[in-house]
Amino acid sequence: MRGLFKNKISVIGIAVFCSILWGSAFPVLKVSYEELQMSPDDIIAKIVFAGIRFLLAGLLVLAFLLVISPKRILVTSRQFMILIILGIVQTALQYFFFYNGLAKVSGMQGAILSSSGTFFTVILAHYFYKNDRLSWKKAVGLIAGFSGIAIANWGQEFQLNFQWDGEGYMILSGITSAVATIMAKELATGIHPFAVTGWQLSLGASILLLIGVPQINDGAIVFTPFGVGLLVYSAILSAVAFGLWYSLLKYNQAGEISMYKFIVPVSGAVLSSIFIPGEELNLFIFAAITMVAIGIIVVNYKGRRARREQNLARSKS
Repeated sequence: MRGLFKNKISVIGIAVFCSILWGSAFPVLKVSYEELQMSPDDIIAKIVFAGIRFLLAGLLVLAFLLVISPKRILVTSRQFMILIILGIVQTALQYFFFYNGLAKVSGMQGAILSSSGTFFTVILAHYFYKNDRLSWKKAVGLIAGFSGIAIANWGQEFQLNFQWDGEGYMILSGITSAVATIMAKELATGIHPFAVTGWQLSLGASILLLIGVPQINDGAIVFTPFGVGLLVYSAILSAVAFGLWYSLLKYNQAGEISMYKFIVPVSGAVLSSIFIPGEELNLFIFAAITMVAIGIIVVNYKGRRARREQNLARSKS
């Protein structure tokens, strides 16, 4: 199993597969909103829907960890408090913005806007880590990435459309994701990555359900067999993608793996154009995808010299 996550060809295949899974979430959620008859303005319905999805995903991850390494699922009381904080920020808050923002933008826009989290993480890392400062290369990547995000919102008549509870929420979701990434790196040391993922998803989702279920109106979510199928798929894709991704990170350098996240906005936009009625790829979307993909690759790429230095530092530690 370990060889699978170290072999270059299989590593690339798994990274691409994870990115496509994450990209598929955008059309799946947009279609789910229609199928389950959720109003774009019904915030509580989105909270409950997100809570159900991520509770299922979190329990799946914890169940998998229980099978492969039962002792890893146990955490101390201090670690549990950290996981609650991560659950609030990384699941409850981030996906509050994500689910409600996605309801107000197209699936293609959502796929591109969500990539802002990658770029905000690079900016925050500059202030938190002395060995991860901004460079001219990263600056070029950030400019390309944010330019792509801006282009995604330009309409055919060259008018920049922006809604605070649409595009604004998607960008706030990206900022929250970046903050959560730094928090997880700083606070969750000593906890198995699967335990971090499973617990924070389950705890964050429980908070969403505790807030949403008492307030939801009758008929706000109309469950159908197809809608339930989409919900189960979205939970499974999160569990599988996170599980495989963290396995890759365990045996490979983060920068080399993170480069493949450029496929998330690409696959999200393409799949949205295929499965969401009325969404079509155009020159603006193509340009936005290209700029965002270039930005993600540039900010994550490490040359041979940098990789050698990193490997040398690891061998000495």
